[in-house]
Amino acid sequence: MDAPPDTEVLVVGAGPAGLLLACELALAGVRTLVVDKRARAHRESRALNLHPRSLELLDMRGQAGRFLAAGRTVPGWSFAAPVRRPLDFTVLDTRHPYALMLAQSRTEELLARRAAELGVPVRRGHEVLSLRQDADGVEADVDGPGGRTTLRAAYAAGCDGGRSVVRQAAGIGFPGTEESMTAVVGDFAVADHTDNDRARRHGVLVARLEAGLTRYVVMDPRRIRVPSTEPVTPEEFRDSLRRVCGTDCGIGRPRWLSRFGNSTRLAENYRRGRILLAGDAAHIHFPVGAQGMNTGLQDAMNLGWKLAATLRGWAPPGLLDTYHRERHAVGHAVTTLTRAQTLLVELPLTPEYGDSATLLCELFDDLLGIGAANRHIAGRLSALDTVYPSDEPDAHPLTGARMPDIGLTADQGAARVNDFLHDGRFLLLHLSGEGHGRRTTGPVTFVHARRHQDHPGLDGATDILIRPDGHVAWATRTTDPGARAVERDRALAVWTSPGPSGP
Repeated sequence: MDAPPDTEVLVVGAGPAGLLLACELALAGVRTLVVDKRARAHRESRALNLHPRSLELLDMRGQAGRFLAAGRTVPGWSFAAPVRRPLDFTVLDTRHPYALMLAQSRTEELLARRAAELGVPVRRGHEVLSLRQDADGVEADVDGPGGRTTLRAAYAAGCDGGRSVVRQAAGIGFPGTEESMTAVVGDFAVADHTDNDRARRHGVLVARLEAGLTRYVVMDPRRIRVPSTEPVTPEEFRDSLRRVCGTDCGIGRPRWLSRFGNSTRLAENYRRGRILLAGDAAHIHFPVGAQGMNTGLQDAMNLGWKLAATLRGWAPPGLLDTYHRERHAVGHAVTTLTRAQTLLVELPLTPEYGDSATLLCELFDDLLGIGAANRHIAGRLSALDTVYPSDEPDAHPLTGARMPDIGLTADQGAARVNDFLHDGRFLLLHLSGEGHGRRTTGPVTFVHARRHQDHPGLDGATDILIRPDGHVAWATRTTDPGARAVERDRALAVWTSPGPSGP
């Protein structure tokens, strides 16, 4: 295998989480190798969209434009198929108040292109058979076109899906619930779109895709107990559509057919020594609400800078451990929410609960029509409301939350917060109007804003330290310059190596 001998991180799996993680590491100068057992990238569409928070993360790295150009924005997304009113993302506090309809295969293609731009080698057709770790690193036995070889790296990241070899090799438990219901999904090149509204009224998820394809997701009461391992035939798909909505929607020329279940599992640990997990290797669930891929991308963004900091020697003690603490809690929240959403899907299909469950779904329709209820659930599903708890009892309210992408006027002219996060460094933003200039010292960029866009979340903040993943590490309302400098130096010492407080 033609692999760099000085690899620092071995990423197993070239899906969205693995590719984004590799990009984040490469951006920080970490020598990274990605291996994937598939000989070629996925061609099936699979996951369909990027939620607002994922688009914000791409925006932070200056990459959102290429994704937006490749897809189609929609104002919201389904909470659960029998709940007819979709979540409205347009009311959310973000520059990306929509979902981006973009097939996962295209998302992976764009991430792979970015990885190539950053010099990340991706070796397809190379399967990790086993993995070991010691005090100094990890070793992986890899089978590829040229035979078997052993790779060594300082760390390994398992982004290799729900049946993760990396997770199993690390001995990390994957507890959860067994599959009790399945659904079928199909992408068709031929469809009668005049039947789409009728299908939706009967709980069928219908989505127009690129390249003229149409996706249908069907939950047939007669077939929901069929194991996910049983292949789907075009005849079964047509029969299920007819039973559910009275028409087969004119489907033809299937490009992809699959059956998926509601097994829900969450890794006991996202880190064991020098082995870490992200994406489906850490959590699986029914794909209701389209949260799986998005959660994996957000895992990667959280892990990338922390692992880079550890390898580059500026990480404070325990920083890498915060990956599990922060993202496991998010994984628990996502799997809990999807189990509730899945129940709203399953109950109307069961004879003993069907009528009552339909009334429950109608109640949810009413609730989502209430602005506050919609904002709460949309914020949770889109991950815009993710907050990483602070250990400081008197921390600014913004601490741990995502930093609003406010407009700024600095010496360089008009800008946005995200414009200063493209290089993956911390951003120390001075909002007091004092001083001028911009400079980078080690892992931190210092920027003075002469003016800034008002935002209620800022709550009088004069200085804000923003993590590379766009969450606020520290903020202060202190106005006295001397006291503020002391607080800044303390915050920098907590989050990075000790250094000056900037210009």
